[in-house]
Amino acid sequence: MNDSNLNRMSYDSPPTLSPLATAVWRTLAYVDVFDYPLTAVEIHRYLEEIPATLSEVEAVLASDSALACHISRTDAYYYLAGREKVVDIRRRREAIAQKIWPSAIRYGRLIAAMPFTQMVTLTGSLAMNNADENADIDYLIVAENDYVWLCRAFAIVVVRLAALRGYHLCPNYILAERAITFTDENLYAAHEIVQMIPLSGISMYQKMRQANQWTMGYLPNAVNSPRDLTDGKRNRFHPRKLMEIFLRSRIGGWLENWEMRRKIRKFQTYENEHAEAQFATDWCKGHFDAHRQETLDAYRTRVWQDVEDKRNQL
Repeated sequence: MNDSNLNRMSYDSPPTLSPLATAVWRTLAYVDVFDYPLTAVEIHRYLEEIPATLSEVEAVLASDSALACHISRTDAYYYLAGREKVVDIRRRREAIAQKIWPSAIRYGRLIAAMPFTQMVTLTGSLAMNNADENADIDYLIVAENDYVWLCRAFAIVVVRLAALRGYHLCPNYILAERAITFTDENLYAAHEIVQMIPLSGISMYQKMRQANQWTMGYLPNAVNSPRDLTDGKRNRFHPRKLMEIFLRSRIGGWLENWEMRRKIRKFQTYENEHAEAQFATDWCKGHFDAHRQETLDAYRTRVWQDVEDKRNQL
């Protein structure tokens, strides 16, 4: 199934579920792909397609008997029926994430201090406190226009430093300021945008959210950032400014073009083999694992299988 069909799939709903209960069920089906149960507050934030208040979500969770056939609860966590094990998985991964967070913030801010970096956000599993032992620390970066590839080169310096201490940083999504509007409008991309946590460049983060208002069609309650970890400091002078002054020259332009051509030539094979990897003047999307497609396919399977199971029980 191609990406356009995955953007707005017309799922059947379980028999007798109300629209709000269906949205709750779909929300839990999506995060189940990641073995991740949700609290009522989190269900409200990531509720699919239907704007609702927290009290409305809490009411349907507490009193909808039809929905109760499809979901279960342990302590504060809700999940698909029969998936009790995800509660222990979430608790274990949260403990791992808490140990990684200080380093993720520290290295993210170090990347933010590099030339031409306009915004750094934390994305991926760590942003949701769902990191396992092998989790990468994923960053989405916005670079100054015409300097995406030099920005990436400086970020890779930080990656190498972190690797010496045993941390695997992945600044695998770098965009120019003029390219902050996502072209792939689907549920996966919507989650990535609303889940990312800004570490620097809060004004650019707000511009990105504004430029991607389409996410409200998928996740209408996820209006603000889940956390703002920008330090709020506005230094009038930063050592990187001297480097930027030097690199905003013919030499810098030549280095940007050289680095871009060199890396795109190297990545060309990967781009041909992996549809989600894309490289150009204004972006470096090093997504080689088809994670988006696999996630949406797994979500579709959960939704359809649950519908089929419940129909067979009727």
